[in-house]
Amino acid sequence: MNNLVEIYCDVDDFFKKYERTWTINMLGNGSVKRLRHSRLSPGEIMTIVVLFHMSGYRTFKDFYLKYVYPHLKAAFPKLVSYSQMVRLKQSVLMPLCAYLTHKKGSATGISYVDSTPIRVCHNKRINRHKTFAGLAQRGKCSMGWFYGFKLHLVVNEQGELVSFCITPGNTDDRKPVPKMAKSLWGKLFGDRGYISSKLTKQLREQKVQLITSIRGNMKNKLLPLMDKILLRKRFLIETINDQLKNISQIEHSRHRSVINFMVNIVAGLIAYTLQPKKPSLNIRKSQLALMS
Repeated sequence: MNNLVEIYCDVDDFFKKYERTWTINMLGNGSVKRLRHSRLSPGEIMTIVVLFHMSGYRTFKDFYLKYVYPHLKAAFPKLVSYSQMVRLKQSVLMPLCAYLTHKKGSATGISYVDSTPIRVCHNKRINRHKTFAGLAQRGKCSMGWFYGFKLHLVVNEQGELVSFCITPGNTDDRKPVPKMAKSLWGKLFGDRGYISSKLTKQLREQKVQLITSIRGNMKNKLLPLMDKILLRKRFLIETINDQLKNISQIEHSRHRSVINFMVNIVAGLIAYTLQPKKPSLNIRKSQLALMS
């Protein structure tokens, strides 16, 4: 991995700033907590966790034992055992969340919203599944029923993550949209699942115009030609969801810890933000100004 040093330097520099801010906040709240570091520094742990989602390996165990240990020993001379590494992953959840916020893109006036199911087990094993008891729920998507969570994403036309949210599988797709759209402006495109006069009105008050496709039993809406074209480009966010699942491996059924599940999701999203090339509509700034 030629970008290993670059990723580590960026992650480690961010953590040093994060640690100083975290310590100041703890002192201000009167709840000082000592950050106990292991042989591996938090920056190294975060780097290894993110690298997994860029490696092409299907499981973190194979990645750690078959790639990190044999080939990255020089880069990480104080490597710990695999079981210890699994425990250490939990300690970097908050820094990873902060780093993801740092790496997110900004609103450009054209955004897309969509949700994708995150299955945590096969439907036949729902009654025996205990790890996410009380958290995961049965939901339904275009592919049928599933048990787990939903990942809600908002991306701009450049393919950059602008906002994300994780909810139980039975959550209505429209529910988290107002909160996710707080930093948005301009136009937000979605599929039929986001049709709602209440949501449209609420977003309008936030200076965001919701544009969705229509159902077969609805009257056709008169939309500007450019809005129709941009609505047809909704495959952009569907492509991103596909990459997150099949390249970044954010979905699997081997989780034994809720925290490690969250680490896996957040690290996968970070790995996507670090991609040098992202799915994009390739709209020029001059065109973007005319559209908005």
